[in-house]
Amino acid sequence: MGHGGNVIDELVTDHREVEEIFGRIEALPPSDKNRKVYADQATMELVRHSVAEEAYLYPAVREHVANGDALADKEIDDHSRAERLMKDLDGCQADDPDFDRLLGMLMNEIRSHVADEEENLFPRLRQACPTDALDQLGDKVRQAKKMAPTRPHPSAPSKPPANKLLAPGAGLVDRLRDAFTGRGKQA
Repeated sequence: MGHGGNVIDELVTDHREVEEIFGRIEALPPSDKNRKVYADQATMELVRHSVAEEAYLYPAVREHVANGDALADKEIDDHSRAERLMKDLDGCQADDPDFDRLLGMLMNEIRSHVADEEENLFPRLRQACPTDALDQLGDKVRQAKKMAPTRPHPSAPSKPPANKLLAPGAGLVDRLRDAFTGRGKQA
């Protein structure tokens, strides 16, 4: 969840971790109960990652990158689609008829989003933003992920300052619920 380095390095490492979880899911047979465990783990990581990006990465893109508003808005739209899928998936067990369909849609959405960020947004940000600012953003993103929610909240604000104010409270509640239910942990 916290890897070190500048914001781009931090977020790319997150991307690789989620892809690793997707690989674990794909290696299991349909209806295996561990597919749900891994789907929950992916959701937890993706929600924390998205909240941190919306709080710090996208405002920096708006500030530093040419046409940054349009880029940030597109990425936030991607997050909204993924969050709705995660919310629907959250209500399914691995043997639910909709589980594989929703999971496949989520993985496609995330893989497309990751490719867009890594091939388009991150190189543009790296070129436009001073190195020390990228380093500071990395620290802020790591802090945000520690306090972020772990469950999808599609109706929560996705832009500062409201998202920065509400995320820690939702995060606390989500982490308590996760601890109580064992969500994301194998039996």
